[in-house]
Amino acid sequence: MSSTSKTILEPIDLSDAHKTDVRTQFGALCFRIMQGKPEVLLVTSRRTRRWIVPKGWPMNGKTPAQAAEIEAWEEAGVRGRMYDRCLGLYSYRKTVDDGEDVPCVTMIYAMKVRELSKDYPEAHERKRKWMRPKRAAALVDEPDLAHLIRNFDPAQVKS
Repeated sequence: MSSTSKTILEPIDLSDAHKTDVRTQFGALCFRIMQGKPEVLLVTSRRTRRWIVPKGWPMNGKTPAQAAEIEAWEEAGVRGRMYDRCLGLYSYRKTVDDGEDVPCVTMIYAMKVRELSKDYPEAHERKRKWMRPKRAAALVDEPDLAHLIRNFDPAQVKS
């Protein structure tokens, strides 16, 4: 195992964390196979109602994939098999609570969905929708995320 792979698989320690100019988030590309073809799950953002993948900030003591898995449950109500290998990343600008616009880089991890719940933490704050990757890619605003979704192949996450 390379030192890079090892670092990503270890839990994050936020005890010495300082805010920097670029913020990191971890996201889940939730997928299922329907009639032999992949579908991905998008959710709406709470503030702007844009279509996005579930994502969130690093969590102390959790690996990036574990943080993405927690976000997938909270924002989309899904559980399943999370894959530790990062599919890629994308950047965007996020408006934070104080109104500041900060650059973010989001690392994306695949989750094969096994359960879809009607009752989950943000059920009343977001919409969610299954769609084919090409359609999902057309609905997201970030070009790099659209590229990841459009070119997603479930075979690439098989271990």
